[in-house]
Amino acid sequence: MLDSMIAYFDSIPSSHRALIMAGGITFFWLIEGAVPLFRFRYQKWSHAGLNLFFTLTTIVINFAFATVIVRASDWVVASGFGILPWLGISSGWAMFLVGLLALDLVGAYLIHLIEHKIKVMWKFHMVHHADTHVDTTTANRHHPGESVFRAIFTLIGVVLCGAPMWLVMVYQSISVVLSQFNHANISLPASVDRAISYLIVSPNMHKIHHHYMRPQTDSNYGNIFSIWDRLFGTYQDMNVSEIRYGLDVLSDETDGNMSFQLGIPFNKSIKTDE
Repeated sequence: MLDSMIAYFDSIPSSHRALIMAGGITFFWLIEGAVPLFRFRYQKWSHAGLNLFFTLTTIVINFAFATVIVRASDWVVASGFGILPWLGISSGWAMFLVGLLALDLVGAYLIHLIEHKIKVMWKFHMVHHADTHVDTTTANRHHPGESVFRAIFTLIGVVLCGAPMWLVMVYQSISVVLSQFNHANISLPASVDRAISYLIVSPNMHKIHHHYMRPQTDSNYGNIFSIWDRLFGTYQDMNVSEIRYGLDVLSDETDGNMSFQLGIPFNKSIKTDE
């Protein structure tokens, strides 16, 4: 099974990666309609249009970094650089699990934490938090500048991990689907959501991160694994019925204005905190 997965992801076509992303959005979009967490009164297609625009810019930037990431992966594998070779892990499920953990820590949790701590980066990340109707399309609602930050940290993660390219492709595929899942406006039984949250980031756990005020906004940074928030003390809990999306420093009416959203990082009138 593992060998087949490695062979597939080592040479996965770009069209298949696109299908994974589109398939995830379509699947969770349908589930949202059946069992929504919040019954939003909004134009779902109009809302999705802006978020899918940012998804497209994210895809373009990721493709721009793809060659660099491939070459970095080839170099670390050839030179034996990184956590995996230093630990003597060169194959098998141990490589899969340890590598996935390391890539998620650096490429998702760490960059997310930093974006909330450095004001210049936070201004770019505000675009993601500005969405007042969080659903599965919010997953890749990233300002192009933030997409660059995240691509750079993916590159750093690949180098520090010593990850072969098949592992990078597995990580990115799981990451995009899990992000669509934990942003999806779906209602799971509370016991199921909580049980899931001890291993991976569940929808309720991540929705707390999208609450409009601190300290909840500055918590629950994980994307795939929830252990990082619990380990580093950034985990928060609250009743999901009390969640209000958006940011306390932005007007809710601006969340669908593309020109305003693109200009947030350069708008000096927008405060970085309240």
